[in-house]
Formats: sequence, structure tokens, C-alpha cells
Amino acid sequence: MRSQNSARTRPHRDSEQANRSAQPIDAPEIREMGAPINGEPQYSTRRLFLQLQVFTGCAQPHELIESLKASSLEVVLYHDLNDPKGVGLLFITEDADTLVTETRRILTSEPFNALHPKPEFTMVGRTYASGREPDLEDWLLVKPRRNTLNPDLSWAIWYPLRRKPEFYRLPPQEQGKILMEHAMIGRAYVEAGYAHDIRLACFGLDARDNDFVIGLMGTTLHPLSHLVGEMRKSQQTAQYLESLGPFFVGKVCWQSPCDIV
Repeated sequence: MRSQNSARTRPHRDSEQANRSAQPIDAPEIREMGAPINGEPQYSTRRLFLQLQVFTGCAQPHELIESLKASSLEVVLYHDLNDPKGVGLLFITEDADTLVTETRRILTSEPFNALHPKPEFTMVGRTYASGREPDLEDWLLVKPRRNTLNPDLSWAIWYPLRRKPEFYRLPPQEQGKILMEHAMIGRAYVEAGYAHDIRLACFGLDARDNDFVIGLMGTTLHPLSHLVGEMRKSQQTAQYLESLGPFFVGKVCWQSPCDIV
């Protein structure tokens, strides 16, 4: 008798499941969103991808520079502060495919193929918006170029970070409060002209499962180091960071020409 009752109710349950599966599911919003203008939000499907590749074994960089000049890539070549034969290459592109086509072609050809990679310093990320940016296109596409390709900003510090899982379980309001404290420290250095920053998301892109890549640029090195020290005092860094670094510190050797002011 129990088996017959189950058989009679099963079609009804199957019908309910079919109705639920037939209900439309809203597609996730993957566009970048900025602050509203005249009540209308800004949206963009464009963003930049930046990748840092680090090498050792470079005694003279002039051959590297000539090769980069002949390419169509936007790139910065750094001297590695911590390795007398080290260099870093920062590639900037709107098309992620470039990082596995043209970039790969250059790095596996002369003179780069004679260098020795330091993959522990490889960093990659994408520009992103928080929803509060007044000029979304500038934030996603222009500011990163303006900072990295600015000949006046000759020093740079690049590093990845990963937050603790506990941070993402905090209420949004509490997250915002913690992030605002951190951001205000950086803003003071920017407004004083001591540093310029770039923040990139690298969820699912980073081999070590980092969340973000941070770039700091300035005319001299000391203020950048000072800023990193001040950031250690924020609640985000002191309480909610799982890991920080490694740090790549470089001085610009050559940059692609850029007319962005």
C-alpha cells in the first residue's frame, strides 16, 4: 500500500520540480558599474588586464628595449631593486588573449628567451569598479595607463594580497567601514602627491589564489615604502589579511609612449 501511494504522488512532485526548473533565472551582472550620472548608473564591459613578469639574468637591457619598441604592446620595463640582474615587465592590454599570444611570442623569442623567469613574482589582475566611481571609463581604462606609463613616476611597488574568509562573511556595512579606513590612508598620500595607486582584482586568475594586486607608483621610493608601513596599521591589514606579497620593487627602465595626462 505504501508503495502504491508513493507511486501516485510522484507525478505531482515531478510536476512541481519541472515548474521550478522552468522559471527564468536572472543572469548575473558582470558589467562594471560606476556612480550614477543624472540618476542613471554607468555600465561598462571594458576593462584592462595587467600582468607582471619578472626575470633574472639581464646584464644589459638595451636589447630588451629595442625588442619592446618594435612590438605593438603597452609595456613597462623595470630594473629590479633586489636583483642586480633582474628585470620586470608589466604588460597592459584590454584583450586578455594578448597575454597568451603576442606577449608569449615576445617572451619566448630573443632576447627574452635567454633570461631566467622568477614565477614567484608573476602577478596578473583586471581593473574593476566598486560602483562609486564618478568617471567609470577613466577608472577602468585611463587611470592605470596614466600611472604606469607616466615618465615622472619612476618607482613602483607591486604586490598581491589575499583576505581572510572571515572578511567576506562580515555585513556589507562593516566591510565598507573597514575598506574606507584603508582607502583614506591611501588617499592622503595621493592628494599630497607622494604616491599613485592601481588596484586590480585577480580572483581566479592568480596561481596562488590571491584576491587583489596592488601597484604603487611615485617619483621617489621612500613615500611608497612609508605608505605600505602606514597601511599595516589599518584594520583590514592587521586583522583581515591572510597573506601579503611577495613584493616586487622596480625603477622604470623604459615605458611605452603614452599621451594620457
